[in-house]
Parts: sequence; structure tokens; C-alpha cells
Amino acid sequence: MIMQLNNELLIIFSFLLAFALVFITIPSIVGFANAMGFFDKPGNRKSHTRNTPNLGGIATFAGIVISLALFSKIGNNPEFVFLFASMTILFFIGVKDDILIIAPNKKLLSELLAILIMVILGDLRFTSLHGFLGVNNLAYIPSVLLTSFVMIVIINSFNLIDGIDGLASGLGVLVSATFGIWFYLTGNLNYVILCTCVCGAYVSFFGFNVFGEKNKIFMGDTGSLVLGLLVSMMVIRFNQDNINYTGVYSIQSAPAVSFGILIVPMFDTLRVFIIRVIRGQSPFKADKNHVHHRLLLLGFSHIESTIIITSINAMIILLVLVFKWIGLVPLMIMNLSLAIALTMIAEFYIRKKFKDSLSVTSMNQFDEVTAKSA
Repeated sequence: MIMQLNNELLIIFSFLLAFALVFITIPSIVGFANAMGFFDKPGNRKSHTRNTPNLGGIATFAGIVISLALFSKIGNNPEFVFLFASMTILFFIGVKDDILIIAPNKKLLSELLAILIMVILGDLRFTSLHGFLGVNNLAYIPSVLLTSFVMIVIINSFNLIDGIDGLASGLGVLVSATFGIWFYLTGNLNYVILCTCVCGAYVSFFGFNVFGEKNKIFMGDTGSLVLGLLVSMMVIRFNQDNINYTGVYSIQSAPAVSFGILIVPMFDTLRVFIIRVIRGQSPFKADKNHVHHRLLLLGFSHIESTIIITSINAMIILLVLVFKWIGLVPLMIMNLSLAIALTMIAEFYIRKKFKDSLSVTSMNQFDEVTAKSA
């Protein structure tokens, strides 16, 4: 019966089922977490002020997997079989990290395993740079290495951006909806359903995360790692489909457009990593230098910061789609210029507001200022 539904009904039902499963399961997960004491506790580098369950990723995982299994036509995209395996690996690593905390190197190795399953066994990889730096077709080994690197960056960018209520889920829905619309316009049904499953699950989660009182919950690493994997899959397919697609919705500057669609999580991760390295710290050392922490410093609430950041990301998405004709390199320069300019504006107002406090250079002093202001 499911296979006899027309495409539009498959898309609608995939969204609704993912939404409903998350909506139904989160209250039970919250009750279980409260009973077992599985909380994300407030701390010096945390922006919340009370114990909050952090197992929301269990609900989003269930919603996406069940809905995707029921409504997608897996035979049309064999990589979906390997997607379920990769998602399962990240799911269990995320749950363990949310409950017990695991070493960063073990977490990274698990991410690489999940990625290599997708890239090597699922054969989902970049095969062209679309003429960037004069390179079109990629040999197999460079293709695997580039794809693995991009996927690890995207997965961890969503993991790192998940610092305030609604931000990671809000950006995940925005990005998935953008790719989903393009896949719909170009006739890639399975990837439309993938995008709608993600949207349905994380829209439902967003309500509990942002507006929940009794059932407030965080997605935890379980939710952010799986979200990052799914978004990276969309990015690869978007770039691959644009190699040979010549229809009216063809995008010749697909790599730059992809970066623009993911501008906030990607640029913020790169910016924070560079700052940490310059300071002689590990790029994986936690701090309060992410874009959402900067907005909290300026006095914005969690939801206000989420709205501002998501709106800026949406604005840049519209700009890259409007100016996609200018070419790959100019479009990439435009992306970076906008991101740097917006960052500098935020820093200007922070220094204006805290001109005395932020004259300090040590990270400990900076954290003290951040903690008081957030």
C-alpha cells in the first residue's frame, strides 16, 4: 500500500511520521532520563542553568530511521542500506558519550568508521571538484580522502554548534529543507524523503528543546552526530547530481553553494579551530568562543540568538542561490567575505560593550566574563 502512494503523499507522510514518533517518544525519554539521572549538568562552559536530559537524539534517530525505512525506495539508492549502518554506529557512540563521556580520539575513530562505510561500501563520494582549482574528475583515492574530510568536518560542525536551545535543530531543518526543495525540483525522490524525515524529526524536537518546560530535552551527541551525517550525505548527493544535470535547476557552482547553505556551522567551526590553534590550544578544546556564545555575551537570549543565527544563514542561502551564476571561486569569496564581515560586526559590539573586561588575553579570564554575561 505504501508503495502505491504518489510521490507527494510519500513526502508528506514521511514528514508526519517522523514528527509524530519524536513527539510521542520524547516524554518517555525525559521520564527515563530523570529517573536514571542522565542529565547535562550546568558548568563553566555550558550555557544552561539547570539539569536537563540530553538523550533527545534517541527520539530523532527512531523517527528518521523508521520513517525513512517505510517511505523511501531503498532499491533506487543502494547507499541507503549503508546509511542505516553508519547511523547506527553514530547512534551508539552518541548515546555512550551522552551518558558516560568517551575519549575524543575514540569518538573520532567511530566517526571515521561510519564515514568509510558510506564512502567505500556505499560508494557515496565526491567525484569532481566542478572545475575548482582547475580540477574536474577526481581519482578514487583523492575522492575518498576529500569526501571523508568533508564529512568529518560537517558532522563535527553540527556537534559543536549544538550549544544553545534550538540552534543545531533549527539549522538542520533549514539546511534539509533547502536541499529537499532542490531534490524535489530535480526529481530525486529518495533524497526528498530523507530531507523531509530530518525536517519532521527535528521540527518536533525543536518544540521540546526550545519551548518545553516539563519535557525540555537536549539532543546530545546522539542527535547532533546523526544530523551531521545526514546533512553531509545531502551535500555529497547535491554536488554529484549537479555534475551531469543540465536542467533549469542546474547549479554549476555546487561546492560554493553547498558551503553557503552550511555557512554558519562550517565557518564557525573553522573560525573557532583557527583561534584555538593560534592560542596554542588543541582545536578540540571546549570554550565559549562560538558564534552563539558571542550573541549571549551581547545579552540575547537562547531563542533570540537562534533566530538571529538561523535568519543570517537563511539570508546567505538566498544570496548564494541568486548569485550562483557568478562562478565557483567568486561565490566562495562572497561566502567567506560575508561570514567574516558579520563576525567582525559582532566582535565590534562585544568589545564596545565589554571594552574593559575583554582587554584581557587569558582564556580563563575570558571564560569568567562569558559566564557572567551568559
